[in-house]
Amino acid sequence: MDLSEFPAPQEGFVITQFLTVSDAVASAKYYAHIFGGKVLHEGHPSFVKLANTWLILNEGGGPTADKPEYILEAPTPDSRTVQSFLNIRVADIQQCYADWQARGAEFLTPPQDMGAEWRAYIKDPDGYIIEVGQMKPNPPATLSNTWDGKE
Repeated sequence: MDLSEFPAPQEGFVITQFLTVSDAVASAKYYAHIFGGKVLHEGHPSFVKLANTWLILNEGGGPTADKPEYILEAPTPDSRTVQSFLNIRVADIQQCYADWQARGAEFLTPPQDMGAEWRAYIKDPDGYIIEVGQMKPNPPATLSNTWDGKE
């Protein structure tokens, strides 16, 4: 295991995303395959390097000593309730749509014109949604005017 690739800064901090999943190893393989990431560790938890960030994937559980009143649960694949989601910003959404769909990504819709950006969502095997967005070349000066009511 090459620890130099892990999210362990020598100073300051980095931000990673932790997802509670039903199968950490299978989820790591999914994210690496769909998005061209690198599985740094398969196990409990699994770590995946994606572009300029990392995903930490682990099954639910708890409470634990460091979170004594909290239980982690993966969403159900058919859930339509969302508390948070990954947001991937891309340079060419049409190319990503074609490439990732060919690798097995389940898009909810093709990319949609949402005013200041083009946007689509992927549903992963655990039911998480992943936003994929591309900013338009000349977005309006006030972005909130183009996004209001369209989220």
